[in-house]
Amino acid sequence: MKRNPKMTAERLLDDQSIGLEGRVASDDHQSLKLWLRLLSCSTQIETLIRKRLRAEFGITLARFDYLAQLYRNPEGLRMSALSRFLMVTGGNVTGLTDELEKEGFVERSANPQDRRSSQVRLTPKGRRAFEKIAAVHEAWVVEIFSGLGAAEQRQMHGLLGELRVQLTAGTQDAG
Repeated sequence: MKRNPKMTAERLLDDQSIGLEGRVASDDHQSLKLWLRLLSCSTQIETLIRKRLRAEFGITLARFDYLAQLYRNPEGLRMSALSRFLMVTGGNVTGLTDELEKEGFVERSANPQDRRSSQVRLTPKGRRAFEKIAAVHEAWVVEIFSGLGAAEQRQMHGLLGELRVQLTAGTQDAG
């Protein structure tokens, strides 16, 4: 997404275009402004990726994420682990597994350690399909962030990493 000089940040971030950030007033705390900016960016990127996955591959983001988890774990995952990694209910994972199994992308087997639970893994067909989609997905993400230079991307990544560490430490202290 190359920067268009006619599309200034001021114009793109005005009340008519802004969406979630339109709720912020100039005297709001900087932390609130930052939170809404992060949420707006995340939502906008996710919406764009969802639309592209649907248009180009006829796949939902949920299916893509499901396949990505299995791709990263070639030995397979228990259904409960998939549910945790995807942060969805077991019922959602069961539904996705049923659909993807019918399409030949995944196979389910009894877990050797616990016969009451299922282990799911990608089939060769599922692995090939995911690799094709993932390559295009990666190109989209690169394009989305192409308006930022490499140094800006590294700086943003580092700052967000610091925030994650702070959030994780706060969660552990509270729990």
